[in-house]
Amino acid sequence: MNKGELVSAIAADAELSNAAAERALNAALDNIKKAVAKGDSVTLVGFGSFGSGKRAARTGRNPRTGETIKIPAAKTVKFSAGQGFKDAVNKKK
Repeated sequence: MNKGELVSAIAADAELSNAAAERALNAALDNIKKAVAKGDSVTLVGFGSFGSGKRAARTGRNPRTGETIKIPAAKTVKFSAGQGFKDAVNKKK
């Protein structure tokens, strides 16, 4: 499912126009991004939690040349699925 298909599904389920469903989806995603970028976590009960983490600096290897390179430390995004999501994927009720 791509974003357009998701917007259409939301519009049908919520009885909204596709434009209104897309605005709602974009607003939700933008607010999740802003919160995680600030260092906050976003928890959607039954779905999951979005948060940020840290990845330490490390050494890597260029696969083409075999040369050793330094990979800098970076922030990363983490998602942890909630129990309701896990149950839906595993078809538990």
